[in-house]
Amino acid sequence: MNDMAQIIGQADDEVLIRLVMDAFRRTLVHYGFWYAEVEHQLGMEKAFQVERKVWSASSANQMKRLGKVLGFAVEADGTPARLKKLSREELLELLKNLGVNWLANDGIWFQAVEFEHGMIDAKRCNDSCWTRYSPYEAERIKELLELPENGGIPALKKALAFRMYALINRQSIEDVDDRCIIFRMNECRVQLARQRKGLDDYPCKSVGLVEYPYFARTIDSRIKTECLGCPPDPHPDEWFCAWKFTLEE
Repeated sequence: MNDMAQIIGQADDEVLIRLVMDAFRRTLVHYGFWYAEVEHQLGMEKAFQVERKVWSASSANQMKRLGKVLGFAVEADGTPARLKKLSREELLELLKNLGVNWLANDGIWFQAVEFEHGMIDAKRCNDSCWTRYSPYEAERIKELLELPENGGIPALKKALAFRMYALINRQSIEDVDDRCIIFRMNECRVQLARQRKGLDDYPCKSVGLVEYPYFARTIDSRIKTECLGCPPDPHPDEWFCAWKFTLEE
């Protein structure tokens, strides 16, 4: 009987390099499957709580092991020490690139489904995905910024500024009063790219009607979301979509 480790050890370097990259991929997908199943079995709120503990332990372990092999220092909490040596400008540039990677990943998934199964299925998958991602992102921001539960409009304003979109798109907020704001997506990376290609706006209203209400309700369950305009709706040159958030009691 062959020793399985010996078989891997006999593979050439190219196979081993590809296996390293695939190991990252398998870990990422397995993590996602675990989260999806915990949500399915226990509900979204409990999945949030479990994932918070899992990430804290798992990411620290993974970074420490990778640091030993690849030769980079890791803080006690699992943060690569190099990050703390970056300037503010470098951190902001890194965050921008992470935002672009996030958006590109989203687009690649959409197009993969669209090309194989058509636009209807791609939009259906996309909209459903946002019912999970949008509240998850809101929960992550709440913890990151230590926002209070049901923090009202001030908490929502701050949270909107820390979304992944905020890293790469130009956005603005108009204060209507202390219980109401209007959020506008002034420059959208996706829509601007379509304009450069001479294409019509991507009709993203269906996903926006999921994304924004789920995000706002997670920040504060009392907040009502109203769409003021989103493609395929007509809109002025100054913005692509606009959303009104009102605190109701």
